[in-house]
Amino acid sequence: MPMRLAIVGRPNVGKSTLFNRLAGRKLAIVDDRPGVTRDRRYGTGRIGDLDLELIDTAGFEDVTDESLEARMRQQTEAAIAEADVALFVVDAREGVTQLDEVFAEIVRKYDKPVVLAANKAEGKIGDAGVMEAFGLGLGEPIPISAEHGEGLADLYAALLAVSPDEDAEEEAELGDKPVRIAIVGRPNAGKSTLVNKLIGEDRLLTGPEAGITRDAIPVDWTWDGRPVRLVDTAGLRRRAKVQEKLEKLSTADTIRAITFAEVVILVMDATHPFEIQDLQIADLVEREGRALVFCLTKWDLIEDQGATLKAVIEQASRLLPQVRGAPVIALSAETGRHLDRLMPAVFKTHADWSTKVKTRDLNDWLQMAIQRHPPPAVNGRRVKPKYMAQTKARPPTFVMFATRADQLPDHYRRYLIHSLRDSFDLPGVPMRLTVKSSRNPYAEGEEKSGPAPSSGAPRAAPKLAKKPAAPKGVAAVRAKAAGASAGPKPKPQKAKAGAPKGRAAKLARPGVKPKRASRTPSTRKSGR
Repeated sequence: MPMRLAIVGRPNVGKSTLFNRLAGRKLAIVDDRPGVTRDRRYGTGRIGDLDLELIDTAGFEDVTDESLEARMRQQTEAAIAEADVALFVVDAREGVTQLDEVFAEIVRKYDKPVVLAANKAEGKIGDAGVMEAFGLGLGEPIPISAEHGEGLADLYAALLAVSPDEDAEEEAELGDKPVRIAIVGRPNAGKSTLVNKLIGEDRLLTGPEAGITRDAIPVDWTWDGRPVRLVDTAGLRRRAKVQEKLEKLSTADTIRAITFAEVVILVMDATHPFEIQDLQIADLVEREGRALVFCLTKWDLIEDQGATLKAVIEQASRLLPQVRGAPVIALSAETGRHLDRLMPAVFKTHADWSTKVKTRDLNDWLQMAIQRHPPPAVNGRRVKPKYMAQTKARPPTFVMFATRADQLPDHYRRYLIHSLRDSFDLPGVPMRLTVKSSRNPYAEGEEKSGPAPSSGAPRAAPKLAKKPAAPKGVAAVRAKAAGASAGPKPKPQKAKAGAPKGRAAKLARPGVKPKRASRTPSTRKSGR
């Protein structure tokens, strides 16, 4: 089994950089300012032949009140408690600080193997900090550089020495792949609170402050015996308001989570749902081809819940016709009311998103759809759909062959998509419909150059132009009579014997003057 390794330390010592280095990918957001990481982030990595389950933690703060830093410290201590080995990171350039000493005392209390790493030790600047790290009493510090990848061989040797025994039986469960669900929405909509309530533990940081979550944090979970991977994301604000570099990185991480998700839960505040930013997020999810579920949180603050829910469903159908019929779930993440309605709606939408329709049923539906609403005539000629098939699922993608496909109006294409969604009971599922022409693209070339010769057969000689057919019947009699009235045709005269040829024949033509005709032979001789 892989070693569960928790990377801990005070803020801005390079924990997320080392996490990305061991994972082999840039999973965690990295910035020069301290306190970027706030939640626990999990990932898989490898160093040498040692498999790792990595846990990136927030920087340790020595506070115990109800502030955000105190909650971040609780998340870090929870990561140490569940890890096999704690990788304690210090900054070799700044040396050992008082906060490092306080954190070292806390790490000792958990009775876990600890590996001490002195990061940023490239060059000679960090030699003094490496020597100071001996005073922490956590063993010999290992000088490394997470940014440049130096010292990883020594780190591998130290981790191998404290790795757990491999004699335990490995429980490799080859089950189904987890359903990837992304939780998105505007800041302070209740996304992290919803995830914590679903899994039944305080896994993510929550609070009244907006913008607490910065990374896209995946959480593995099991619902009704099915593996699920929930991805909590940072709140998406309008692009004009995103100015800081850190918020731009968080936004890019959220969009990446939407791209790799299968179902997206759009979390909205029930007191003011479907604002402009909510509509833009929903449109982004539809363009990415992901299944969509609307979730209204803070439902306990609504007084007339029945009328409000009915108005919200009507508003969703009117403002977002491209995902018409998407489920709208109203709940309270704080109290857990109606929370049991969310996951059945998610898996119902996921099943619809993965639907494959038989070709015969599609073509039967196409004939009924054409009879109900025939295609419009363009330039006096009607577009005629002929055949339809589904090319793939996730999202359902269809191709239809028709005459004059490039002239099919967009409104008729939308009619076909809505009719597909209603006829096959696929509410809220994004669909793709491609219309192609049924005409042979090589037909025009065959008319010009003739059919291509078969392979191995000799190429036929080009045909000569045919002479006009001789008239027959009454037309032949009339042509003969017309020729007789016109008289006999003049026969071509043969050249007589002794006729002049060459230059003499040319001079004999009327109107032709010989060259230098004005000069006399005597003049030529005198000129010489």
